[in-house]
Amino acid sequence: MVGRELRWTPGYRIIRTIYPPVDLFEDIADPADWELLVSAEAKLNPRIRDEVGNLALVPADRRIFGPTASIAMGAFTHVSADRPSRFSDGSYGVWYCGDRVEVALAETAYHFQRFMRATDEPPAAADFRLLTCPVGGAVEVAPEDCLAPQDWAPGQRLGRQMRGDGLDGILYRSVRYPEGDALAMFWPDCLTLPITQNQQFRYRWDGARMTHYLPHGATAWAPWPIAGVAG
Repeated sequence: MVGRELRWTPGYRIIRTIYPPVDLFEDIADPADWELLVSAEAKLNPRIRDEVGNLALVPADRRIFGPTASIAMGAFTHVSADRPSRFSDGSYGVWYCGDRVEVALAETAYHFQRFMRATDEPPAAADFRLLTCPVGGAVEVAPEDCLAPQDWAPGQRLGRQMRGDGLDGILYRSVRYPEGDALAMFWPDCLTLPITQNQQFRYRWDGARMTHYLPHGATAWAPWPIAGVAG
């Protein structure tokens, strides 16, 4: 399957700030040798496999290396069935990004609130950072039945099919910010390094819902949701 060529310069993604870099992905080394390097390093540092994740999920010819590569590779090597998403059942990674900051804000705020409710968290705040980089590849447009607010099953079936057919990703209308679009990319080499780490945000949770967000440098919390955000 060929798909439609699409490129955003840049795509906007927001992630938690808790993930450390992995030096292996930053070093200049042949990605085909990474399994051997991890095996060797793990003998001295047993935690290295946990830090690197499952390299087998990314074919050697689709891996990327160099400055900020750890941010990109981590999205594809650290996966879990406990963390499914709209276009993955958790058995493979996806780089989700938006065509504007508001899409990234709305999508991550929804998932932050969903997680905090599911784990019955007390009032708290969490830090996030905005990432930008060029992103693109051969994509298909998701049909409307994959965009139900709560039902991910159709999207997961589509994601599995498109990834298996060799497509790079899926373009879709943002479910949480319908005025914008989002991309779900299946492979690290759909991203162009370096990834720029931009503004930081803090999300506030009151024990029942996300109520505010604070852009780094701002003097006052902004109420949530922003205009255009869907439930």
